[in-house]
Amino acid sequence: MSTLVIILNIVLSAGICVLAFFAWSRVRNALVLFIGLAFGLFAISHLVAAFGLAKSAEGLIILLSVLAYALVVVALYKELLPKRPTPPPTNAPK
Repeated sequence: MSTLVIILNIVLSAGICVLAFFAWSRVRNALVLFIGLAFGLFAISHLVAAFGLAKSAEGLIILLSVLAYALVVVALYKELLPKRPTPPPTNAPK
């Protein structure tokens, strides 16, 4: 992979990671958090490649990628589950 592609992948995945954490701090949605974490893992795997360690750290890159994809799958699965209704407030006078 060319250096330009690796740098572009680092910048974009790190940017999405940071943006997702800012979004999560506002909406507190697990989907947003997990997507941010996944892209953070992608950014780390691209950094490993950028330092020329792709061959010697191939196992690490595979592990990071599998974990990142698993986070996305878990986030989407959680989003597809039916939502539990919120219980009514218990402030009613007695």
